[in-house]
Amino acid sequence: MSLVKNTLFYSKILLFGEYGIIEDSMGLSIPYNEFYGHLTFENNGEVSKKSNVGLKKLWKYLIGLKENNTLLAAIDLKQFEDDLKNGLSFDSSIPQGFGVGSSGALVAAVYTKYVANQTSSSDWNKGETILQLKKELGQIESFYHGKSSGLDPLICYLKLPVLIKSKEEVGLTAIPDENKSNSAIFLLNSGSPGSTSSMVSIFMEKCKEHGFRNMVKTSLKQYNDACIKAFLDKDEKPLFFNLKKLSKLFLENFQPMIPANLEEVWKKGLETNTYYLKLCGSGGGGYILGFTRNLAKTQKMLAGQDLSIVCHL
Repeated sequence: MSLVKNTLFYSKILLFGEYGIIEDSMGLSIPYNEFYGHLTFENNGEVSKKSNVGLKKLWKYLIGLKENNTLLAAIDLKQFEDDLKNGLSFDSSIPQGFGVGSSGALVAAVYTKYVANQTSSSDWNKGETILQLKKELGQIESFYHGKSSGLDPLICYLKLPVLIKSKEEVGLTAIPDENKSNSAIFLLNSGSPGSTSSMVSIFMEKCKEHGFRNMVKTSLKQYNDACIKAFLDKDEKPLFFNLKKLSKLFLENFQPMIPANLEEVWKKGLETNTYYLKLCGSGGGGYILGFTRNLAKTQKMLAGQDLSIVCHL
């Protein structure tokens, strides 16, 4: 296999922070090594050809930024172009449009390969360093989504959990050790991809309504931030108390983002208090994230659904 730098880039899961991050809520994201991708010159037929064409479009976008003197990262676009001519592609098992960082991993791979003078891991806990890195990666990923916070490619690049306290305060964090309790985080597969750019556009349009924007700045931020604190403190009671409120808030206010085929499943969790669902990424399709204190009962209730365990709490 002809790997580039022999480096794999894993998917990610945003545990908390969907949409709220845009309005300065906290966010918590972790690497998820179930899926991964890498740059390669290996020819896998049409799959490689399609990826190569997509990477060429990204290269053109970056060239445009450079010509306008707005490109933030020092990307070696000449080497990138030469490699594309030689068949460079991104071989990935990360499903696209499922909220687990398919574009983030690709951007992280390109950044790692073509940006000179990258910061060393010893500097990653310096606030200004990680913020600059987030901005540079976000600008590149904006090609795919129209607007990007830079969080997804940052997680994929660092391969470590990241805590966002505010737009200007981002850093590495430690998450509680996993145990074999009956409490767990899981993914539910809606069966079809969502579109990040269209979902974000809907959200930004809804934010023009005073009531919706106020809800995002108050209730969504309150429940989201409380969940993060309780999760990091490994305190299940306030975690699930606020998860229920967060799940209900998403159900009542983010209807376009909730996959239609999982709406009744979402309601069932709230009604029975067996599990609580929330968005995983921008929604509209892809994966939904679930939390439960009774995994065995949840698995029984959701028999027939495509459920994957992320970790035990």
